[in-house]
Amino acid sequence: MANEELNLVNGKYLMYRGKPLVREGDTICYGDMNEKCILILEIISYKEVEGKKLPDKIMIQVIDSKDPNKIIRQGSYSGLHDAFTMGEIWLDQALQQ
Repeated sequence: MANEELNLVNGKYLMYRGKPLVREGDTICYGDMNEKCILILEIISYKEVEGKKLPDKIMIQVIDSKDPNKIIRQGSYSGLHDAFTMGEIWLDQALQQ
């Protein structure tokens, strides 16, 4: 990588465990685009709890960072916490292969 020039987007991102965490609308992206894969969380539906709208059904995808059409692993969970926890495990496993 010493001879490659990286095109970095200027700005600050929320970092979680050393990786960027970005949300736009109902899509959450987690991971470093310079690694071989990233995690995508897509909020499919919401539920109302005590008058607040919370994410309910979440689709999880670990995708190739160079080819977003290549899905390495996919599933769905209820609740953002469970979905993100499982997605992070899947991402770590994919990065170690």
